[in-house]
Amino acid sequence: MKKLLLVAMMAFGMAVNAQEGELNVGGTIGLPVGDASDAFDVTGAIEANYLFKVSDDFKVGPSVSYLHFNGAGADFAFLPVSAAARYSVSEKFSVGADLGYGIGVRPSANTQSGFYYRPVVGYKVSEKITIQADYSGVSLDGGTASTIGLGGVYSFSL
Repeated sequence: MKKLLLVAMMAFGMAVNAQEGELNVGGTIGLPVGDASDAFDVTGAIEANYLFKVSDDFKVGPSVSYLHFNGAGADFAFLPVSAAARYSVSEKFSVGADLGYGIGVRPSANTQSGFYYRPVVGYKVSEKITIQADYSGVSLDGGTASTIGLGGVYSFSL
């Protein structure tokens, strides 16, 4: 797992240096839904992505996150490594998705990993700040760890 994390970080770093784009960092607080709602009370996530402009309204790029599920007496987390895409529907609204792999990182060796997906809707409050609502899920053997969340993202033009 350490090697996979190192490779992901190196790829992210090379992508950032490759061309001009937009670095986005942010966080989300959420509620577990579906299978996860029985065992967990709250979720939190932090994320970073680097989006390259494909057209005036469409951006794509690599993304890495940390998604944590917390409950009474139990918690686990994922390190999603994914590809992000964002489409500006208007000057203020955007829609997008992250697709990739959620690596189980906590707390024990039996933590599973699986397909990661995250549809997201954003509202641009200012030039640099976007409020986002999302649904995040990691498909696991025997269920799905999923959450709905609300958060914010700060954008840096590079």
